[in-house]
Amino acid sequence: MHKIDLNADLGEGGEMDEQLMALASSVNIACGGHAGDQESIQRAVDLAIQAQVAIGAHPGYADRANFGRRPMKISSDDIRGLIHRQLERILAIHPQLHHVKPHGALYNQSNQDEEMAAALVAAIIDIQPDTILYCPPTGELARAAAAVKLATCAEGFIDRRYQEDGNLCPRSEKQALIEDSSEALSQAMEIITQQTVTTLKGNTVRLEARTLCVHGDSPNAVNLLRLTRSALEAASIKVVSP
Repeated sequence: MHKIDLNADLGEGGEMDEQLMALASSVNIACGGHAGDQESIQRAVDLAIQAQVAIGAHPGYADRANFGRRPMKISSDDIRGLIHRQLERILAIHPQLHHVKPHGALYNQSNQDEEMAAALVAAIIDIQPDTILYCPPTGELARAAAAVKLATCAEGFIDRRYQEDGNLCPRSEKQALIEDSSEALSQAMEIITQQTVTTLKGNTVRLEARTLCVHGDSPNAVNLLRLTRSALEAASIKVVSP
């Protein structure tokens, strides 16, 4: 692989957005579900334009108490409604989205549930059919997008551990997050150069990703993204949005 996208979740109330945008090639801006309001969206969009990074929407459950990371039982109509509202909110500020990346529990649940995935993809098609869906390499989201010819970009994570089935370890598990920078960097380079990832149990599974994520609310996010970018440059791998 000669190029990779580095994306970061921003506009979530953190203090590192500007630093992260200087290191990422695409950003996912919270748009009023799990976090964000008109003021924070405007600020994040302005920073992204200045940094010349690709601008994406980061819609999630309207569950701020749990930062959109608690699984919810929600109907297809409700999924379409929350996606519509959040995309319209960011599009009122920036009229063209490069991509859409669901947040937290919405991302994970939709990738396991055919009906949820179909509703989420349909909602994106309703609002902006010429955008890209950032989603796991395999699962219901990629299948739903393929069915309606919505472009996708397969995503891996630098700061999260993986299970044997290639899915992320749930955040409820003690070792779900990678907090050591050297371990996270090793995982990033494995995904990029070998298209595999080492699971929590030490096994190797296939993971073909075109974009890698660092969570903007991680206290080590800036350092981790800086280390990753430096390693990529040393390996002559370009950091560029898809």
